[in-house]
Amino acid sequence: MSVMVARKKVVRKWEKLPGRNTFCCDGRIMMARQKGIFYLTLFLILGTCALFFAFECRYLAVQLSPAIPVFAAVLFLFAMATLLRTSFSDPGVIPRALPDEAAFIEMEIEATNGTVPQGQRLPPRIKNFQINNQIVKLKYCYTCKIFRPPRASHCSICDNCVERFDHHCPWVGNCVGKRNYRYFYLFILSLSLLTIYIFTFNIVYVALKSLKIGFLNTLKETPGTYPSMSLTVLTVLEVLICFFTLWSVVGLTGFHTFLVALNQTTNEDIKGSWTGKNRVQNPYSHGNIVKNCCEVLCGPLPPSVLDRRGILQQEESTAQEGSCPRGPGTQEPLATQGPGQAQEGHSVFCPQVPVPSVSDTETPEEKQQTPGELPVPSPDAGRAEH
Repeated sequence: MSVMVARKKVVRKWEKLPGRNTFCCDGRIMMARQKGIFYLTLFLILGTCALFFAFECRYLAVQLSPAIPVFAAVLFLFAMATLLRTSFSDPGVIPRALPDEAAFIEMEIEATNGTVPQGQRLPPRIKNFQINNQIVKLKYCYTCKIFRPPRASHCSICDNCVERFDHHCPWVGNCVGKRNYRYFYLFILSLSLLTIYIFTFNIVYVALKSLKIGFLNTLKETPGTYPSMSLTVLTVLEVLICFFTLWSVVGLTGFHTFLVALNQTTNEDIKGSWTGKNRVQNPYSHGNIVKNCCEVLCGPLPPSVLDRRGILQQEESTAQEGSCPRGPGTQEPLATQGPGQAQEGHSVFCPQVPVPSVSDTETPEEKQQTPGELPVPSPDAGRAEH
């Protein structure tokens, strides 16, 4: 016999979160599902830096200064750290409304707008919010069933509302929002410096080699033993990668430096929220470049409101083999089982209620007799005698 035992299975909240995100390391790492371009970013950075450290750095450290590879290593490690921090963190996802909360919001909207005649267009679901003596509209998200906070927007790729949404960056494989924007900015800034650094010292390397053996001989140089192991073809490949990366990364860094100075997001800049026809002043700007930079890059980082590693407990019934105690009158199980009875491998409850024996109970035909009372024969007994 087997006994049913109720056991609680631990389920983390990240396993039940809606949206199109992927989680690793028990919810500690959060990314978008589309990660192909992120892997390309890693390949370009790691590949270019590996070639630079393997060939050019060795020659330049001997000919010029050993500080060259050290500074390059610092830039490389800082760029990789900020890239992973941007890619693996929660950008500021806002939880969706629970069913009760969504129903309450719907009741508030109906009470505010009243009954709309059939066929008439519904009024926009917005709320007015005042920030620095300026009215800001809070829009309703039909997917998350909430009124989005100021500067928040719904990402169509990750299918989540993100606080202070800047943009979705496929190169880092994640949204860029309030909780990881500073790391994104530091990543593109350090990557720009690293690209310029490698590009510059690749040119210096080719120039130094050309002064010794000539430019044409440098291009024709074949791999050999150190110090002539240069693999000039790979050096030219590094120069080309850095050259084409330089314009995009440095240009992107300059654009985001401009946005940080104005305390503005990419989403607001594209929509023209503060530079449109109305010429509405940005209510989030302090009017000072230093204050804006300090708020965006050095302000307190809010904690994640998702609680990804929180525990949801669900009961799960499991069968545990063991002997089932029987009462004094419990019968043994039958040798054969019918189709409606418990089959092998299924759990069966074993009642522990003692069954009284036949000797201890009175049959329907018998009644308790008082002393001196004669037994009364039953009608069946009389018919049997006849």
